[in-house]
Amino acid sequence: MSSNNEINPKQSVALLKALHILTRDGKLNQDSRRKLKQVNHLVNFIAPLFSDVLTQHSNPVLVDHGAGKSYLGFILYDLLMKELAAGEVIGIETRADLVEKSRQLAIECGFSRMRFEHLSVAESINSNTLPGHVDIVTALHACNTATDDAIQFGLAKQAKYMVLVPCCQAEVAEVLREHKVESFGRTPLSEIWRHPIHTREFGSQITNVLRCLQLEAAGYSVTVTELVGWEHSMKNELIIAKRTDQPRKNAAERMQAILSEFNLESLNSRFLNQAQ
Repeated sequence: MSSNNEINPKQSVALLKALHILTRDGKLNQDSRRKLKQVNHLVNFIAPLFSDVLTQHSNPVLVDHGAGKSYLGFILYDLLMKELAAGEVIGIETRADLVEKSRQLAIECGFSRMRFEHLSVAESINSNTLPGHVDIVTALHACNTATDDAIQFGLAKQAKYMVLVPCCQAEVAEVLREHKVESFGRTPLSEIWRHPIHTREFGSQITNVLRCLQLEAAGYSVTVTELVGWEHSMKNELIIAKRTDQPRKNAAERMQAILSEFNLESLNSRFLNQAQ
């Protein structure tokens, strides 16, 4: 096997091959190299959070929401939970074929404290197959409103930590675009999203700002940083939220003001109701 700096010495090569991150001869192509670098960086952020939860619970529950092919869940289990014989990973995914493939791989790897559920957001919140409380919620490259689904789930389950990497955020940009003419007569700030590329980028930016305020209004402290260097991924914003049970007093008011100022009132229920 050729030397790959992105591979953690503790990582299972067999698992990386099963996930098709490594080729059969143990090599990384450029796309897999970027993917592995992002996932391993995210694991490095999650590791101290997992250790913190372990001081209070001997068997923490981590839920990977919108798990997809479950790269993150498998690598988290491999690096953080396998040796400790502690912790459970639950992957939630709406695509039945991916759920079944992940279940089979977990069996093949002997990852007995890893399971996968074929559930929607609403179902995952109310399902009897999931615990009433979870410790950590993750969402890696959760497209468009999938990050909001993870936040909704985390709030309902009173997660101590949420670790979110949003991706492909189009909904807010669509609302900005829909009301663009009206906004021109309403506020000079509409110049911020007048040009199409600015509409897209500003829509993505304001989405994450609203998410952070939503989390703060619900009693979480929030840190926003880069996941990896921008040369590896343009979808690179990492939001880490820690439950403090001390809501930021003006967060909901600020959300309402932003939604009103930017003519986004149609999204009130998406952000405001979940924060209350």
